Amino acid sequence: MDKNIDITQHVLVPKHTMLSPEESKKLLSDLNIISSQLPKILKSDAAIKHLNLEPGEIIEIERVSPTAGRTKFYRVVING
Repeated sequence: MDKNIDITQHVLVPKHTMLSPEESKKLLSDLNIISSQLPKILKSDAAIKHLNLEPGEIIEIERVSPTAGRTKFYRVVING
């Protein structure tokens, strides 16, 4: 198995982007929640491993759907 495969380039892997601290604060304020109320994603997840994120940081996942168009989802990074 080739260890140099970049799965982020696969058509089925959605775009993952780290939010800045300001964007994270605004998101949490807009949703009226705290970060621990967001769904979790492991720091070791193959889709975000290349971003070198720290626990507590928030990522945005943008998925494209033929019926719904573009939808955004948010996850908080945890150890693992």
